[in-house]
Amino acid sequence: MLQKKHHVTIKGTKDGLTFLLSDNCSLESIMEELKEKLSSKHYEKSDGPAVKVYIDTGHRYLTVEQEKELKELVCEGKNLVIDQIETKVITKEEAERMAEEKQTVMVSKIIRSGQVFKVNGDLLLIGDVNPGGAVVASGNIFVMGALRGMAHAGSEGDETAVIAASVMAPSQLKINEHLRQEPNRNEQVDRQMECAYINSNDDTIVLERIQQLPWLRPSLNRSLEKVTS
Repeated sequence: MLQKKHHVTIKGTKDGLTFLLSDNCSLESIMEELKEKLSSKHYEKSDGPAVKVYIDTGHRYLTVEQEKELKELVCEGKNLVIDQIETKVITKEEAERMAEEKQTVMVSKIIRSGQVFKVNGDLLLIGDVNPGGAVVASGNIFVMGALRGMAHAGSEGDETAVIAASVMAPSQLKINEHLRQEPNRNEQVDRQMECAYINSNDDTIVLERIQQLPWLRPSLNRSLEKVTS
């Protein structure tokens, strides 16, 4: 005799109950098993406070109607109230936004005084940022030229973002909300390409030779290959 599969797991937590719904079977099987498990008198309506339920559907997408059916099954006539339904499935809009944030925008131009150049994702600028000019990116910033103006990386809250330049002589560096003023930094002909990142020990922006980045930010290896190749 085959052992019955368990598609619904109910776990008690300090905040209530967690329902883990398998995404490897039909929704009909889920609903049948859930109905059977919730038929216990333990879940019947009572005068006591309702128990909060968190539902995890895994990689299963529920339509509005299916979600409504699930809510009715869990809550109707029972001492339960759904606090949250969570799924690992993302919408098309979310997927497009994530892809945009991970993209690298490559452009060849000079950012002149008074100009502000903004991108979503990483910026690879082949050219200079002149004094009074600014570049802003939600990801990392790589300048294949002289950075003499302002650079703001991680503008949407990414504190792991970095700023790199062939000539690092900025008026101001900013990563997320952390600021470093560099109004009088001298350019040196023999200076190697440098990078700026947030030091997690004291939340300050520090400068290093770019060769240190693979150890400081291992996830940047692919981005750095585009810059140094």
